[in-house]
Amino acid sequence: MNDLQLIETYKNDLPNYSVEQLRHIPETGVWSLCQMYNHVIVVANEYLDQVDSCASVTEEQNLGKTEFGERLFQNGGFPPIKIRLPGEMNAPPSNKETGEELMRRLEQVMERMQDWERKVDAINPYYKIKHGGFGWLNAREWYDLIGMHFRHHLRQKSELERRVLVK
Repeated sequence: MNDLQLIETYKNDLPNYSVEQLRHIPETGVWSLCQMYNHVIVVANEYLDQVDSCASVTEEQNLGKTEFGERLFQNGGFPPIKIRLPGEMNAPPSNKETGEELMRRLEQVMERMQDWERKVDAINPYYKIKHGGFGWLNAREWYDLIGMHFRHHLRQKSELERRVLVK
């Protein structure tokens, strides 16, 4: 399944949730489906902004990825573990959107991805932007990170669905 098909599965599932199910926080410290959707959308847009930044760079960068970044890309994705970001980066995402609003935002992400899919490989691979945890990434790597991130959250999505769809 390619990245756009993966996002399509997120879209296809949205109509299955009522607003109450979408916003239900199962327990303290656990996100709702709405918050999880918001998170993957916000991060996808941040990564697409970095693709755009790589396209604007004019100086080559020879530094590479961190050890974790190298493993991430060698494995083609995040390890199957829960990752907790530092406190300042771990503010809970918005829990106010409806399914329709999230759908519109997912469609916008897909449109941006389709636009970049046609151009990303033409960007000099030495034009890089630094990621705080993964090191120096080029446009293709930032783009590929979007799908890795959506894939990483599939398990969380399934867990949250089990908690709200059986109610």
